[in-house]
Amino acid sequence: MGMFNNIRNAVFGQTLQTKEAPKVYLSGTGGFTYTRKDNFKAYAREGYQQNAIVFRCVNEIANGAASINFKVYQGDMELEQHPLVSLLKRPNPTQAGVEYFQSLYSYLLLSGNSYALASAVNQMPSELYLLRPDRVEIIPSETAVPKSYKYKINNQTVSNYEADPMTGQSEVKHFKMWNPLDDYLGLSPLMAAAVDLDVHNMIATHNVGLLTNGARPSGAIVFKPKDEMGARIELTDAQRKQVSDDLGQRFTGQKNAGRPMLLEGDFDWKEMGMSPKDMDFLQQRHTAAKDIALCFGVPSQLIGIPDSQTYANVQEARLALYEETIIPLAKRVESDLNEWLAPSFGDNIRIEYDVDGIPAMTERRKRIYENVVAAVREGIISRNEARERIGLEPISGGDEVFIAANLFPLGGVEVAQDEGLEPEDAAKQAYGIKSEVRKDVFTTEAEAVERAGEIGCVGSHSHTEDGQIIYMPCNTHSQYEDATGEDLKDVEGKAESDVDTVPTSAMARNGRRALDLRKEYGRGMTPVGVARANQLINKERLSPRTVRRMHSFFSRHEVDKEAEGFRRGEEGWPSAGLIAWLGWGGDEGQSWAKRKTAELDKERSKSDDFPEMISDLNIFQSKANVSAKIKKALANKVDDHNDKHGDKKGKKVTQRMLEAVFKRGVGAYTSNPQSVRPSVTSPDQWGLGRVNAFLSAVRTGRFRNGSFDRDLLPEGHPMKSDKEKSIAAE
Repeated sequence: MGMFNNIRNAVFGQTLQTKEAPKVYLSGTGGFTYTRKDNFKAYAREGYQQNAIVFRCVNEIANGAASINFKVYQGDMELEQHPLVSLLKRPNPTQAGVEYFQSLYSYLLLSGNSYALASAVNQMPSELYLLRPDRVEIIPSETAVPKSYKYKINNQTVSNYEADPMTGQSEVKHFKMWNPLDDYLGLSPLMAAAVDLDVHNMIATHNVGLLTNGARPSGAIVFKPKDEMGARIELTDAQRKQVSDDLGQRFTGQKNAGRPMLLEGDFDWKEMGMSPKDMDFLQQRHTAAKDIALCFGVPSQLIGIPDSQTYANVQEARLALYEETIIPLAKRVESDLNEWLAPSFGDNIRIEYDVDGIPAMTERRKRIYENVVAAVREGIISRNEARERIGLEPISGGDEVFIAANLFPLGGVEVAQDEGLEPEDAAKQAYGIKSEVRKDVFTTEAEAVERAGEIGCVGSHSHTEDGQIIYMPCNTHSQYEDATGEDLKDVEGKAESDVDTVPTSAMARNGRRALDLRKEYGRGMTPVGVARANQLINKERLSPRTVRRMHSFFSRHEVDKEAEGFRRGEEGWPSAGLIAWLGWGGDEGQSWAKRKTAELDKERSKSDDFPEMISDLNIFQSKANVSAKIKKALANKVDDHNDKHGDKKGKKVTQRMLEAVFKRGVGAYTSNPQSVRPSVTSPDQWGLGRVNAFLSAVRTGRFRNGSFDRDLLPEGHPMKSDKEKSIAAE
């Protein structure tokens, strides 16, 4: 105040009288300085060890990621027994796989960095260890690739691991999070959450202090003593100390919490600052906890924060945790392992996390499955498109889109039933009813395709019986036999029975050897394989279906011969693949099955060619079956179609092509009248309906109610069958 007094004296020319304010002694007004500690030890101690939210978030992510199973592949084949599989399951003598990867992910989350050390024998890693991030010093180079990694204990270098200056390969693998401001070190999520972490810890420390010194008032004692004349009296040092000690003894500590204060004489209490209620410490604590969980990518309701129901339920929250945090982090580690570890075991070896095996993903897979099934059922996508979305291989005949046969528009105007109908309407009018001649034998291809879906195959195939074309499920008759185990002798020829399918003596010896090895080592061969080995030992005459299955088995399992343990002297001999291979006949059985399958196919083709020849004769016989009126109508359809679409590849039709389709329609009308709808009044109308449906398929690239006459489609059309007819080219 001295400066202001001098100004007043200079202006007003007088000395102002001042009164000294009463002495005030403050309680609890210490200063505060905030300093962040951005290092691993601080994060590990103040975060993981002293903060429940960080502890829970790190464990949620690390335990979840470490529990995902690994799969090892050689090309497209999964390897169940391989040195890399054993290494991942037991990285070192002191840690199992889950414990090892839990530590790896925990270091990565707390430090932003994790260092793995590979101990190799004969240039192949045999053990994996982890290095504490705070003990690793990265020696920089002139490039982004480190020069080396030093491992220090108590500031003493214990080991130095060099890195290749070109490739960066080293005994040490540095897993790290992205850091925008550092070329070598990763960024820990705790650095982004450091302020919130300190707030959360300080609130907890404050609450502990409040319990310890809960009765200490946050305010000031004002002393206004006066003598008998009204003059101010100063407290001595001894009196001040006595007041302070008495206040501390009577009002601090848990037992004195809430105790009322009794002041005498000229003492007065002035409240200062805010109470814990005013500061709303609990709300601040929850806010800090949410921010910490946000930085780690953990839904706050999984760590027990009240009123944080972002997701409908805990199951949805856990699914979000895996999809948004755990799986992306695991994929990062998977990529690093494939870049660093997998090449040591072969160029074609790769590691993959089994994401589909995560229990939390079951609900998502169920939803995807339900969605694709509904899309197939409603005719939105094909079966192969659906299989691709759920991770399955495509199947033959699965590219066509099907819809329910009973779907039709409501409120439509009835169309006159003549040859001028649109192709789609004529097809629906003419082929809405199907008929089964006998078991699995149908007069329409659509019915056969529908039956194929019921018995587990796709597509259809045709035969000629008594001069008429009939349709059966599955793309080939052998596929039908595989699906049903039945052989319709009255449809399929008997030529295959002439092929000798008795196993050889060498195959019988291999089957006996497989059963002996299986008994001794307790592995290899499914129940089907055991049954097959017994058939070979007994030299039973095998059915054509069994021979083809043997050929298929050897084709699929040829890669098993490259696996470890298939040859004597290798680790894991005899492998399960070797025992199964011998159980089906071994190398001798492979060559035998291949040879016999070729003989069976040759005999089958002989019996199948004759019905096709008859079918062709039926198509080209007597032109008198097509009247002049119908020929003119077909000629008009040819001209109209080619004018609009004939210049496009695979869409140009001919007069003879449509006549052949028409004749097949008339033949079906005559041979199977019970399948004709009541609205169809003549064979010509039935045949023209088939022509219209055929033109629709040529134009749009798909059949509305099951495919037919695919052999008559123009050359170059994507739906044309493999067995092309010469008529398509005319």
